[in-house]
Amino acid sequence: MSQPTNKSIVVPGLSDPVEILIDTWGVPHIYAANDTDAFFAQGFNAARDRLFHIDLWRRRGLGRLSEVFGESHIERDRAARLFLYRGDMRAEWLAYGTDTKEVASAFVAGVNAFVTLAREDDSFLPVEFKELGYDPSLWEPSDVARIRSHGLYYNLEEEVARAFTIRDFGPEVEDLRRVREPYVELKVPEGLDLDLIPDDVLHVYRLATTPPDLSDPSAALRRRTEPEGSNNWVIGSSRTHSGRPLLADDPHRVVSLPGLRYIAHLKAPGLDVIGAGEPALPGVSIGHNGHVAFGLTIFAIDQEDLYVYKTNPENPREYWYEERWVPMTEVRETIEVAGSDPVEASMHYTRHGPVIHEDPDRHTACAVRAAWLQPGMAPYLGSMDYMRAATPQAFVSAMNRWGAPGENQVYAAPDGTIGWKPAGLVPVRPNWDGTMPVPGDGRYEWAGFYDGDQLPADHAPDVDWFATANQMNLPADYPQDRTITHDWYAGVRYERIAEELSARHDWTVGDCVQLQNDYLSVPARYIVERLGTVSEVPVDVAAAVELLAEWDYRLEVDSAAAALFEIWYRRHLRPALLEQALTNLVPAERRQAALDRILPKDDLAADCRIDLRLLGIGDHDAALEPKVVDRLMIDSLAGAVTAVEELLGTDREAWRWGSLHQALLRHPQAALLGDNHREWTSVGPVARGGSGDTVGCTTYSPDFVQTVGASFRIVVDVGEWDNSVAMNSPGQSGDPVSPHFRDLFGVWAEGGSFPLLYSRNLIEENLSEVITLRPPVQEA
Repeated sequence: MSQPTNKSIVVPGLSDPVEILIDTWGVPHIYAANDTDAFFAQGFNAARDRLFHIDLWRRRGLGRLSEVFGESHIERDRAARLFLYRGDMRAEWLAYGTDTKEVASAFVAGVNAFVTLAREDDSFLPVEFKELGYDPSLWEPSDVARIRSHGLYYNLEEEVARAFTIRDFGPEVEDLRRVREPYVELKVPEGLDLDLIPDDVLHVYRLATTPPDLSDPSAALRRRTEPEGSNNWVIGSSRTHSGRPLLADDPHRVVSLPGLRYIAHLKAPGLDVIGAGEPALPGVSIGHNGHVAFGLTIFAIDQEDLYVYKTNPENPREYWYEERWVPMTEVRETIEVAGSDPVEASMHYTRHGPVIHEDPDRHTACAVRAAWLQPGMAPYLGSMDYMRAATPQAFVSAMNRWGAPGENQVYAAPDGTIGWKPAGLVPVRPNWDGTMPVPGDGRYEWAGFYDGDQLPADHAPDVDWFATANQMNLPADYPQDRTITHDWYAGVRYERIAEELSARHDWTVGDCVQLQNDYLSVPARYIVERLGTVSEVPVDVAAAVELLAEWDYRLEVDSAAAALFEIWYRRHLRPALLEQALTNLVPAERRQAALDRILPKDDLAADCRIDLRLLGIGDHDAALEPKVVDRLMIDSLAGAVTAVEELLGTDREAWRWGSLHQALLRHPQAALLGDNHREWTSVGPVARGGSGDTVGCTTYSPDFVQTVGASFRIVVDVGEWDNSVAMNSPGQSGDPVSPHFRDLFGVWAEGGSFPLLYSRNLIEENLSEVITLRPPVQEA
């Protein structure tokens, strides 16, 4: 092994020297004499590795894209500013951990120290700034708390889509669009006129909450938010080979260049935490601290509502509330614009939240009430206390302060304790269930929030394991009137995880990594088994039926059956089933419009529940006639065979799922940076197995390119911490000249991992670089 490089940097703002030991896989291990210096160095190092990434995060969140990218981003900037936290900062800081303000201040001071260094010496400046012609910005501590629009939020999209489907086609058609769990009968709230909700009501909301495509500012408007989720599980000592608990987590987010998350190790007196967070935020949200291991998935709390108002014909900035006209609050700000004059932005708010649509001609307005605009709700910043918890009990107590996004936390300790703790701010809706928009006239108000102890939790499972995969996981005895949400993900990933975890008592770290990359499709198993019951199979599809019948339901890269199944199921069988189900619900002349409404917008959707019901799998009351299903399956399979032949040729021996399904990561500024940087502004393509239905999640778009998945994975050997492993694709660094820019991409694509070292002696045996940060010499 080559000797590590050594670098010493004088950094104003430190009180004592800090060592940053960067290991073979690009993970920084930060050793500091005190907490303040540790978080300062975390900010400095995050900027060192991800400066362009975190600068763009800040610009997007604060609504400051236009000042460097021009007037095409003015509308997006206004939207982002509309959704900033604008409340009292004292209440904001107090809502988090005990020292979050101090931690954020130290972290931001570290970021600013590197920004200042890069401005003074452009050898530290990432190439993007040089090519695009602007400098990175200095931060304020409040930036990390005021920015709210980068989180994962649920229900607003669904309640609006539900309203539109009911408005245009009726509730029976909505039942074919989206499953509600627990089931509730849909009721249009009293006083709500669905015709007053415009089709583009979420235009501004989407501008604020979707990542920008800087080469095509309108791109976000043509799609809805990608379905992002996660898997996690924790296995008790009775089911592991070692007799120690194991914890695994693999969040599913948009795959990107660089990746969303960043792994770091922070060590100071009283602090020794390692794992992943987002590089623009202090601390660690997934990992362990030598006492407790922790990993999260989305717990889909309904934290949003759309309010629809009647406005004053004489003054459209007044809305009807509790039998009187109430003025909206106005905030005016100046948006600086590169190459043009500044623009004045006017933003309006009702008592419920930001106004996202106004129609003076129809005398209406719409606003969003979002729990994530309350104090203490900056995404993931709530990890400050729990990442330092010394016991499982302290961890659970700290989770009661967690705000957004809603999370399932699993945790484990060396004493054998394992547990599940969902957390997040849950609104109390006394007189409605959150499934639909509501009038803003005062009849539908939140009555505070549920206490963290009112959410379900468990720490002593009979089966000695917990797992979550965004499925509906409320206990059977959970109070029905204490609504969390009715919009959960399909449970097929959980079903597969549970099937595997419950079958063995000899689990190892490597076995968990293998399960994280498991490509068995539960929907495929159900659907192919149903295909096997068809009694009359025409000759022209017999070979296709046989190919699927002999298949193991795994969407492997080299599988011909996987390629056939995915095209058949998503592009042929699903539309055929839904179109048939609409036959008696919608007149023939409107049937295609209804089908377009309830079909997933892209092939990426991974919710098989309605399809399985129509097939008669699990819910026979909702099933189509068996003979009709037989015909639809055979006819749609014949069409799928033709489609696969057009894509992969007529030689079925040459069909491969990985020939279609691939990962190709693109830099968000690839088009602006031009052909001179093409070599590093994309990584891939590489063949991928799986789909959005598999534990190894590889959700894809209509061109089969992966859009969502687990770029970061971790498996913790609880108590033997150095046996833990991780993955962070395509690499730790966002700097294309770094050896850690894309060094992990190939290993990630193959389902691999690297050692997540914790002990200093092992870290020192696997070093690539040592950076020493020193405070300026003080004159006597």
